[in-house]
Amino acid sequence: MSQKINKIQYNKPFIVGEELFNMARAVIEYQNLAGDGEFTHQCQEWLEVNLNCKKAILTQSCTAALEMAALLCNIGPGDEVIMPSFTFVSTANAFVLRGGVPVFVDIRPDTLNIDETLIEQAITPKTKAIVPVHYAGSPCDMDTIMEIADRHNLFVIEDAAQSLLATYKGRSLGTIGHFGTLSFHETKNIISGEGGALLINDEQFMERAEIIWEKGTNRKKFFRGEIDKYTWVDIGSSFPPSELIAAFLHAQLGQAEKIIQTRSRLINLYRKHLEPLAATGKIRLPAFNPEGSCNGHIFYILTKSLKERTDIIRYLSDHLIHAIFHYVPLHSSPAGNKFGKVHGSMNNTNELSERILRLPLFFEMTDEQLLRVVASIQEFYDQK
Repeated sequence: MSQKINKIQYNKPFIVGEELFNMARAVIEYQNLAGDGEFTHQCQEWLEVNLNCKKAILTQSCTAALEMAALLCNIGPGDEVIMPSFTFVSTANAFVLRGGVPVFVDIRPDTLNIDETLIEQAITPKTKAIVPVHYAGSPCDMDTIMEIADRHNLFVIEDAAQSLLATYKGRSLGTIGHFGTLSFHETKNIISGEGGALLINDEQFMERAEIIWEKGTNRKKFFRGEIDKYTWVDIGSSFPPSELIAAFLHAQLGQAEKIIQTRSRLINLYRKHLEPLAATGKIRLPAFNPEGSCNGHIFYILTKSLKERTDIIRYLSDHLIHAIFHYVPLHSSPAGNKFGKVHGSMNNTNELSERILRLPLFFEMTDEQLLRVVASIQEFYDQK
């Protein structure tokens, strides 16, 4: 009787320790489910200490954190925001919601990050911000981006959704620009189902960030005893996550180093076993980025063509392996055409988005599962 072969998922949510225990504590011990409770405060403190950022605010998602950043930057109708097109829709949506105009520029062929050499020529009198996206936890050239922003008096909002504990020249991604945003979605390294955080790296925005987070009220001042009642003082929304989300997240943050070490080891194993295919030019592996440390978030290969990628996805699926491509570039989407505009050629974005293939990677993945993925990829190319 043959042994049943289980499907290898692309991603798999996981529990690493005290997540469920913490959630019970939130209900029984702290009696707080609505948010802004003990676990929220502990998560924010963890981020501030471990990332060395001035202030961290938990949000319902990275999308919500980006929307808070857009409010803090006073993005309004017609304001232009420079960003890559090879990113998730939230990167653009947060600014479009305020009437802003995403200006898409091309990506680098090595890191798949925004090409910093193209940013300055995209700046106009309407430009208000730059949003670098650290793809797969590999850092953008932040020195160049910050120098351009300083010279043109622009905000920098780091979309570090994939980048918790990845660094650029020793500094945590998300802590270099004026703002940084993180994601704890179940597809990320450190998870809480949904969830995110806004990192505030400029002290002048701290008080207003609290107000926006608290639905536009000065409620935080009231709880600190600084005023005798709170009221509506600014625009805002309900950005805090449930305390259950924070409780789950707190347990994951406590094991963050272990989680990232595990994922990084799997990435190194992928690289080791796929290097022979790369050496013969059949695939391309992610480039090493000498300016920073990665965090084991994504491992991808680049095929030679869209057809080849389609064929290998089908082949892997037939062998019960779920491998997927990534973003449809925003500039080629219906909403991207409606709300944004393109500056310059998008050749790298167009080509690489059609060739990228992300391989299964999750915390509980076994070496046996990974080697099965590798063997199937090798078999695919052996048959060509």
